[in-house]
Amino acid sequence: MKILITGCNGQLGNEIQLLEKEHSEHQWFNTDVGELDITDQLAIEQFIQEKQIDGIVNCAAYTAVDKAESDKELCTTLNTVAPAYLAAAIEKRGGWMIQISTDYVFDGSKHTPYVETDTPCPDSVYGSTKLAGEFGVQKFCRNTMIIRTAWLYSTFGNNFVKTMIRLGNERPELGVIFDQIGTPTYARDLAQVILTAIEKGIRPGVYHFSNEGVISWYDFTKAIHRIAGNSSCHVRPLHTSEYPTPAKRPAYSVLDKTKIKETYDIEIPYWEESLKDCIEKL
Repeated sequence: MKILITGCNGQLGNEIQLLEKEHSEHQWFNTDVGELDITDQLAIEQFIQEKQIDGIVNCAAYTAVDKAESDKELCTTLNTVAPAYLAAAIEKRGGWMIQISTDYVFDGSKHTPYVETDTPCPDSVYGSTKLAGEFGVQKFCRNTMIIRTAWLYSTFGNNFVKTMIRLGNERPELGVIFDQIGTPTYARDLAQVILTAIEKGIRPGVYHFSNEGVISWYDFTKAIHRIAGNSSCHVRPLHTSEYPTPAKRPAYSVLDKTKIKETYDIEIPYWEESLKDCIEKL
């Protein structure tokens, strides 16, 4: 197959590129804005037709959650409009698409893990634009797989794990939110399940994926420092109200992964095992 990866310079895009070497039977087109502007509908259609693309993994997105509150136009263009362009273009070739979405499509008012059939209720510009993006890709490409994920980190780019390691080395004390509950996702694990879906065949629909387990940002930080060998920084638990942000975060966004595990016959690593693997690579 000829497969287009958008947003190849991001955390997930970089992890997919590392795994592509194990799947050399396919031809991979790794693009970021320099190679393909996904906000340009004509450029997308020309690229997909000229390269005879069979499938798309859209890793590109506007992910600055707080900034999105005052930058709604660009956030909408990247998270809602562009994915629809990609979906419409690949549908013309009878191809497939994997769209990456987010736990922020939920407001976090539940107290049990979210399943794919739960009604979305986003509470931020970021969440609303990503949900609209889900609707768009499903509307324009019949063979679309949507994967909602959460708390993404990796050895690439800027993310919570790398920030906490840096701040832990720089400061004697940190305050971290303890009343927002979810599950981290190692981008390498998400990349692996995407490759598995491609190999076993895209089965359209919405899926949830994160690592296994449940944790708060505070507990996650404590684990990061412990595994990274930092014992000098005192981590203090904060209420969300003590750390106001422009965008509202879900208080509880644990995702139920039963559907993707049963559909693709996979086991998902526990969050701490994956965190250790990432920190060892760092």
